[in-house]
Amino acid sequence: MGQATECASQATVEATVIDSELVNENVLRRLLVRAGRTLASPALEALELLLDSSTPSPVRLTMLAALSYLLMPADLIPDILPVAGFSDDLVALTAVIGVWRNHLTPAMKARAQHRLERLFPLTR
Repeated sequence: MGQATECASQATVEATVIDSELVNENVLRRLLVRAGRTLASPALEALELLLDSSTPSPVRLTMLAALSYLLMPADLIPDILPVAGFSDDLVALTAVIGVWRNHLTPAMKARAQHRLERLFPLTR
């Protein structure tokens, strides 16, 4: 029985979570331009993390689930309730930050920065 539990805990998730072909770049570009440079930078880093083939599937699933929850208008605990209303959002945000910090590579950051510079060229 111990061996079966060990095998189950070592099971890997094999799934294609998101593919760069599924991202409508025109819609993404319009959304990021409306959001502005400050919000576009972390959004592009998150996108690079999701699209990078070296990102493990469980990490992608966690990011997608947490980001989707943060963007949904409906919450498990309504935000109008003082303190408690934002606790579920805090859990989702903590998941995003943890995954981000542990899996975002310098190469992903550089690609995100390149995309950011194309969207928001710095004029001199």
